[in-house]
Amino acid sequence: MAKRDLPETKSIWINGKLVPWKEATVHVLAHALHYGSGVFEGIRAYKTEKGPAVFRLAEHIDRLLYSAGTLDMELDFSRDELIQATLDTIADNKLESCYIRPLIFYGYGIMGLNPTGAPVETLIACWPWGAYLPFDMIDLKISKYIRIHPESLVSDAKVTGHYVNSILSVLDLKGSKYHEALLLDYNGDIAEGPGENFFIVKDGKLYTPPKGTILVGITRDTIMKLAADMKIEVIEKKLRPADAFAADECFYTGTAAEVTPIRSIDDHVIGKGECGPITTRIQDRYKDVVEGRDPIFEHMLTYV
Repeated sequence: MAKRDLPETKSIWINGKLVPWKEATVHVLAHALHYGSGVFEGIRAYKTEKGPAVFRLAEHIDRLLYSAGTLDMELDFSRDELIQATLDTIADNKLESCYIRPLIFYGYGIMGLNPTGAPVETLIACWPWGAYLPFDMIDLKISKYIRIHPESLVSDAKVTGHYVNSILSVLDLKGSKYHEALLLDYNGDIAEGPGENFFIVKDGKLYTPPKGTILVGITRDTIMKLAADMKIEVIEKKLRPADAFAADECFYTGTAAEVTPIRSIDDHVIGKGECGPITTRIQDRYKDVVEGRDPIFEHMLTYV
């Protein structure tokens, strides 16, 4: 029997209506199923003393709309309507914390690479989801697959088809001791993980790959803002694997991964092989922010 670890919730918002989870179906000839012509976001809501709070909801919806624009999608819903629909879906499912998946895709009606004329379908689902990488620290393997070339695709859009690149890198780890992959770009510089951005700590400073060959993560941006407030210098620059091997600390960031410390890369133990002091400070500060205990960054939360 196929593994299923996705818990069902009460309802999913589809094209303006909340429908029961089991009735949220798609035609097997939907364009996106065949060609990857969809865009999506991953968002989290956290339990706080003031109730469920969605982290950086507006920024996620803005990127969703940007991604949709790269595929020339004409939407039936505005930015504000999608924000409200997200809050309504969480409320209807009575969730204190959850992972949220908005998805916009070309549906049934056209077969062929040009999706023009196919209906644009919009949905928002949410469900309880714990740690994406449920380990205190993770071991990485540099993937044999490179990150998608920025001139082949729109690499800063979250297009469903792009993630075959990530799927291949993850499948390549099956049966190994590694928890996650690390992808290089076409020049051999570090790009990112299958679904995470990458940081190193060296001599008290943070370094992270620049825009160009990465998906510019919203959690990545958050960490940079928190670091600035914590008087930790952040430098965007190209990094080689040797830079990571020589780092004092390394960690991944992402909506799903949050802040995940890295123990080793290709069996090179990073620093002392334990979660370092700067990573620990950033982890703690991030948790305070998303759980509503940091008044400086409370504006990043949208309460349900």
